[in-house]
Amino acid sequence: MSSRLLEAMKTRTLLGDGAMGTELQLTGLEPGGCGEAWNVDHPDRVLQIQRRYVEAGSDCLITNTFGGCRIMLNRHDDGARVREINAAGARIARQAFGDREGYVLGDIGPFGGLLEPYGEFTETAVRESFREQADALVEAGVDAVIIETQTSYEELGIGIEEAKAAGAPCVIGSMAYDISQDRTEIRTMMGISPAEAALFMVEAGADIVGVNCGAGVDVRWAAQAVAAYRSIGDFPTMAQPNAGIPELVDMKVVYRQSPEDMVSELPSLLDAGAGIVGGCCGSTPDHIRHFRELLDKRS
Repeated sequence: MSSRLLEAMKTRTLLGDGAMGTELQLTGLEPGGCGEAWNVDHPDRVLQIQRRYVEAGSDCLITNTFGGCRIMLNRHDDGARVREINAAGARIARQAFGDREGYVLGDIGPFGGLLEPYGEFTETAVRESFREQADALVEAGVDAVIIETQTSYEELGIGIEEAKAAGAPCVIGSMAYDISQDRTEIRTMMGISPAEAALFMVEAGADIVGVNCGAGVDVRWAAQAVAAYRSIGDFPTMAQPNAGIPELVDMKVVYRQSPEDMVSELPSLLDAGAGIVGGCCGSTPDHIRHFRELLDKRS
């Protein structure tokens, strides 16, 4: 199956968007609230956020469906609306581009638990939950499905397999890493290195290999992850680093890296070979606007 997204990546570096959760909270979402339900209950507010990213220069928008699988939505008593919520998320992202060309990435985040025998969720239950979400996103016309913020092979593998089975035109796998205590390397909480993750994702069938989020993973660390990915093979990569290292202020997590500081590190990520660059926790439309300016200067 041909992919508009993969074809575009052959000609230029694409710009993604930034954080969604913190933007929703600034718009009125209560801590612990179901932001994904806003796709149906407050679509105008979600659209406003995503339009700001488009105005900042984003080529790609990730749908507001990070916690949109049935297992996650059940915790908010919204499981019955899983298809409606995911379809609305894809529709809003497409609407945000208006007449501009853009790429909608259907977001599937972690299911929020542990698989048996370490947890209470069966593989079958997780597969069904991810497949249901992937079906809804693909039917709504997304350009890709991204399985993001993953830390283990098992859950990531299930997500990739079910997205492919749903007929996604492009599948992105994205791992979240933490900096080691001696600050010499990054690995997932399950001990997986970027090189190991890249090999697994490619063999599992991911079309694009990504890195996002993680404890302390800023642009410079994301660049190291992408370099490790590219050492395994010449395949498309994506990076969504956090806006610096978080601090706890008045019991709230705060990311202090300014747009100017974050973009000053962006060349290292581009030089490493990232094909899509964006932001994760703490990043805003202002950060993305600075990214756009640098990309345009380098083109």
